[in-house]
Amino acid sequence: MTQKRTNGKHTEEFSRRSHSYESSNIIQKKAAKKLIEKIDFDARSILDLGCGSGAVFQNISWPVERFVGIDKAANMCKLHPNSSHIHIIQADFEDPSLYTKLDRFSPFDLIVSSSALQWAHDLPALFEKISILGNHVAFAIFCEGTFRTIRQTAGISTFLPNIDNLERLLNRYFDCRFERWEERLYFPDNLSKFRYIKRSGVSGGERRLGYRETKRLIREYPLEYLEFEILFAWGEIRR
Repeated sequence: MTQKRTNGKHTEEFSRRSHSYESSNIIQKKAAKKLIEKIDFDARSILDLGCGSGAVFQNISWPVERFVGIDKAANMCKLHPNSSHIHIIQADFEDPSLYTKLDRFSPFDLIVSSSALQWAHDLPALFEKISILGNHVAFAIFCEGTFRTIRQTAGISTFLPNIDNLERLLNRYFDCRFERWEERLYFPDNLSKFRYIKRSGVSGGERRLGYRETKRLIREYPLEYLEFEILFAWGEIRR
């Protein structure tokens, strides 16, 4: 069974589950913290693609003059911290018209995205747009090792990027350093694991298995934990 990304499906899921997401996005919060810790300068102007409820912003420890956050899910935008120097825009970060609007804020010292770019349908086109907006980038991107054993047990594929291919693609646009991060999240039983997947937003809300298949997977999943694979990339935009 092949997984497909459905336009807008994961956005609807994030909006619908925005409040439960706050208590379930453990891995995303860890990733945002780990990503910001890799920034070794005080970026004064920051663009956050897929800003969600503010995991990136909440980990910034230095003064920021301008912070622009982009997210397609309306309810997530409402949860993001706001003030006179924070601008939250509800938009699809792949929409070409967005980048015309961002001209008035650019250039950015730092363009960041944590746990969002895996949803992009055309990463090369997105990286082209990003490369004209600023100087430095920092990304945390979920890769295909996420939920590996679930996919193997259920016989399904994934839309998540291959980590080797993603590194090669990033190197075309950015002079990056990389870190591959594998994390495990333990649960008391299989039902808890699948409830987490549904609430966390990692799966995007797409229905990939029928009731019987899901029931069998809950019964037969062999591990005490869920697997996550994230690529961290940070560095300068190539000129």
